Amino acid sequence: MKITSIGEILFDLFPNHKKLGGAPLNFIFHIHKLTGEGNIISRVGKDILGTKAVDEIKFAGLNTDYIQIDRIHPTGVANVMLDEDGNPEFEIDVERAFDFIEVTDEVKHLVNNETNCLYFGTLAQRSETSRNSIQSLFNNRDLKYFCDLNLRNDFYDEEIVEASLKAADFLKVNYKEMGLLNDLLIQIDYNTEKVAFELMEQFNISMIAVTRGKDGSTIFENGKRYDYTSIDVKVKDTTGAGDAFASMLCLGYLQGLEINRINKLANDFAGEICMIDGAIPKNDRIYDNFRELIGIY
Repeated sequence: MKITSIGEILFDLFPNHKKLGGAPLNFIFHIHKLTGEGNIISRVGKDILGTKAVDEIKFAGLNTDYIQIDRIHPTGVANVMLDEDGNPEFEIDVERAFDFIEVTDEVKHLVNNETNCLYFGTLAQRSETSRNSIQSLFNNRDLKYFCDLNLRNDFYDEEIVEASLKAADFLKVNYKEMGLLNDLLIQIDYNTEKVAFELMEQFNISMIAVTRGKDGSTIFENGKRYDYTSIDVKVKDTTGAGDAFASMLCLGYLQGLEINRINKLANDFAGEICMIDGAIPKNDRIYDNFRELIGIY
């Protein structure tokens, strides 16, 4: 499974510390730790945070060949505030390096020749440059496209969402985003199942996963719904839990695992991430058990 992600690399700025993140990086970090494979296409500034990002990514063993260095725009940052339940709210600065991702010949070769599945979201599509770059990689019939919508603040519009859904073979959204999709595109009396199947039919999407945080998730596939209720965990910080869920969902889908099994594994893995600070574990112990459970040795 050759999986590539494209989009933002940024630092989550908490009140007392900062953590490297961005959904595409968090996602591909987990993919790499679970499979030993994975590439990210992104852009950081030629600044202290950009150097720190590249160094940390290299130290984790991830390939940095497709991380571009921007001499004009600074590395992305998101100010994070956690509520009493550990749920994050993000304030994301604009005009950052990840808004100016370019499609180089090397990027084209990676996607067209060394990728089976391309992961993308909507945040990096907020700017014209990165949006054009990301969307130029759509419509390759040899690829599977995984859209993790990640609707942040007001950094999306109907055109971005529609283009993303049209490209997606499978889709992950949270419960709040599902409501926004209904308001934006479907406009019926809200019912998660009805909205999901309408989206699947309208945009030719094979599978939709709707996450509900501590209440688990529902996966819609082949005309059926599969519900899973998470076990209770001691939540420290939910930052990156959705990205962890997405990584396990992607691997399970690509491997053709049974949907109920994918649902459980994705929730259990997300739960483990909720018990640590930040989105990326400091050591690899968390991955050992899940690598075996998903059938990767």
